[in-house]
Amino acid sequence: MGVGGNFWDLLKPYARPEGFDFLRNKRVAVDLSYWIVQQETALKGQIRNPHIRLTFFRTINLFSKFGAYPVFVTDGTASPLKSQARIARFFRASGIDLSSLPVAEEGISIERNKAFQKCEKECVDLLELLGVPVLKAKGEAEALCAQLNREGLVDACITSDSDAFLFGANCVIKNMQPNSNEPFECYHMSDIESGLGLRRNQLIAISLLVGNDHNLTGVPGIGIETAVRFVKSFSDDEILYRLREIGGGDLQDFQHNVNLDSSLIPSSDESPRKTKVPHCSICGHPGSKKAHLKFACQYCSSTAKEGCIKKPLGFKCDCAPCDLDNQEKEQKRNKNWKLKVCRKIASEQNFRNNEITEMYLNKQQQYDGDYHLSWENPKIDMIVDYLAYYQHWEPSYTRQRMFPMLSTIFLRDVASNSKDQFLGGQYEFDSIQRVKTRFGHQLYVINWKKPTREMSNVICIPSEDSDTEQELGIADESTDLLNEPDSPQIHVKEGCNFLSTEEDMVLVQNAFPEKVSLFLRDKELKESRSRRKRPMKSENSESPKGVQLSITNFYRSSKVPCHEKPEESETGCPKISADTSRERDKEPIRNHSKSVRRKLLFD
Repeated sequence: MGVGGNFWDLLKPYARPEGFDFLRNKRVAVDLSYWIVQQETALKGQIRNPHIRLTFFRTINLFSKFGAYPVFVTDGTASPLKSQARIARFFRASGIDLSSLPVAEEGISIERNKAFQKCEKECVDLLELLGVPVLKAKGEAEALCAQLNREGLVDACITSDSDAFLFGANCVIKNMQPNSNEPFECYHMSDIESGLGLRRNQLIAISLLVGNDHNLTGVPGIGIETAVRFVKSFSDDEILYRLREIGGGDLQDFQHNVNLDSSLIPSSDESPRKTKVPHCSICGHPGSKKAHLKFACQYCSSTAKEGCIKKPLGFKCDCAPCDLDNQEKEQKRNKNWKLKVCRKIASEQNFRNNEITEMYLNKQQQYDGDYHLSWENPKIDMIVDYLAYYQHWEPSYTRQRMFPMLSTIFLRDVASNSKDQFLGGQYEFDSIQRVKTRFGHQLYVINWKKPTREMSNVICIPSEDSDTEQELGIADESTDLLNEPDSPQIHVKEGCNFLSTEEDMVLVQNAFPEKVSLFLRDKELKESRSRRKRPMKSENSESPKGVQLSITNFYRSSKVPCHEKPEESETGCPKISADTSRERDKEPIRNHSKSVRRKLLFD
């Protein structure tokens, strides 16, 4: 959840859609509970163990498709305040009256339900087999994600809890859509500061007013718009101190320290009482109606005989006395509104701002031990057995889906001067097949070679009798929910089987520069040959650019021009020979279709 009051809607205009290469060669911290809750809510009861399926496919996507280095974070022991919020959330979801809400004992935390803990443990076991680092936070998972991001150990956080910004995160990815041109909905703290004008302490103050994971209700009667307006009236350095004063009921001290722009307002001690300037009832300008009839109004630009110009509907005078009076009224309204909000905060008995503020600003380590972020090679055989037990997948299907991740790890190792030239000790980099454009992103299609006799024992297409997704009734599900990566294509050539995968062009260039140079040379040679085979246009058919040929020049006549003048007969008419008349008889026949010509000739 994070901050209440539709906090994400407030940040939505400042979201930045990022492309495929945003996480390329970057570390990203993932809130594992976010993935589990999301998939359990979307596909619960439709497929077997959706949390395991989502974790498996999304991890492969982060490696192979986006080129990231994921670090997963799990929740630790929740604070007593979070425990009370969990009890209230359970009562609210169950339709139970909150008046009978029990109070959590001091110092005792309420853990998540056993079903969620079981799902989390199964996902952690799978991630450890995949060789991905998993960290367990002392408290909130998003707090540790934000700390890793703030200290520069990761470049972004993947979570839906908006209070990650309150813990100090600089970059938060809320949504992932793998099958789109811009798969990431990313929020940068710098964009929020420049767009909304709110910094970290001010965001914490908003969460105290509208509610958060540790205090669901916040202050009754204060919404997100009121909270933003109230918080903006204070600087980032003083807002938390002011809330501490108001929450303690010290309104008198606050009234003396209300930040009013009093430079234009003379105090009653320094200046005499202000006298009201009369205004004309016709034009609305300074001066009485009688004075304007005697002397011309200087604002209306008219003579005394013509009179004043009638003021339009809704007219407001902008003279110096009126402008000063309007400023005084506006400042008085702002002061009264601010005092009204302060009274609401002071009347809230459970406004526990000190504990929540200290928790958000806590600079202590959220993880016991040192950060050893290392990525190991997946344990393929154990993963096959694990998914065969939980998902009832065929070993061939699991190996086929894992192959893009394995190929990416292999290319990274080769690029870092690894001497291993075989993927998993079995597959050999053969060639670059072609360049493929996917969602506006160019990739190399790579052929991986393996002898035919060994291929059938490692990867094959699952049989129709296997318990795959089609038998589970999810063939029509959205690809964005399933997050299933593309499986490698299998084809046979010259007695050998080949697997083709889509790889990042820069990664392939760093791993196999000679293969890339050979592919680019062959591609250029093929293009030059195709250009030679193209027919050259004749000079007559060419026309200047932008000039259209006439119909007679575009469709040239096939008749041979006759330059000789035909002989004339004794009567003065042109003499027509027998051959010419015979050709003329055949001329209309050629204009008919083949079937019609056959009938005319043989009938």
